[in-house]
Amino acid sequence: MTENDHTTAKGDGSLKGKTILVTGAGNGIGRAVSLEYAHQGATVILLGKTKRNLEGVYDEITDYGYPEPAILVVDLADPTGDVFKTIGAAISSEFSQLNGIVHNAAELGMLTPLENYDGALWDHVFQVNVKSPLLVTQQCLPLLKEAPYASIIFTTDESGAKPKGYWGAYGASKAAILHMARIWAIEYANTPIRVNIIDPGPCRTGLRLLTHPGMPMKRYIPPEAITPIYTKLMDGEVLAHNGELFYAQNFINPDLDDRTEKDLATSTT
Repeated sequence: MTENDHTTAKGDGSLKGKTILVTGAGNGIGRAVSLEYAHQGATVILLGKTKRNLEGVYDEITDYGYPEPAILVVDLADPTGDVFKTIGAAISSEFSQLNGIVHNAAELGMLTPLENYDGALWDHVFQVNVKSPLLVTQQCLPLLKEAPYASIIFTTDESGAKPKGYWGAYGASKAAILHMARIWAIEYANTPIRVNIIDPGPCRTGLRLLTHPGMPMKRYIPPEAITPIYTKLMDGEVLAHNGELFYAQNFINPDLDDRTEKDLATSTT
């Protein structure tokens, strides 16, 4: 994202004073959402497994003069559970409350027939995509409850809503996330905590490159352009929504969509 991108994008400070945790914040959609939240005045807790990537996003945020973020280097694939306890402790040591979580981190695994799927890899994908959002949310609930209202965003995918052959653990995990998020929404419906789900759609990310190798990445929308729905679900408007599925590409910021007519003419999903 360039300086001109943020000059063009709306930055009304709608998230000023809020503290928001974003997982998978080092690149792709997580990076774009973190930058936009900081642009809107939030203090962002950048969580990811690669310190160098998180430091890069940290530098971008501070270079713009936005609120200084925090960094949590955590491998969500750790199956022990101890790492998740450190997340809650680390956040509570610095902040008195948490206004939101964006569960963005994900593992693709392998695109292969189920009959060939490796059991250990299946467990790994479910650890990152399903179990880690559960455990992170549990650890952060005391801080979320301290906020006047809070928002939890889970991330699904088309392969989770509509079964697709060969998408294996990734598709199954995204279906599980959709279901789990709605359970959270039901259980917290009578509280100021709101739980919703976003399907980002096909974006210009590293994961898309893995699933569609050889495809021109310029045909896909840049992740910066789909951030409006992430902001909408973190400000006061979220109180009107709970357990809902939003398609991010219905909320595109056209000023940040850099695709040309030539790119769109050949665009397919």
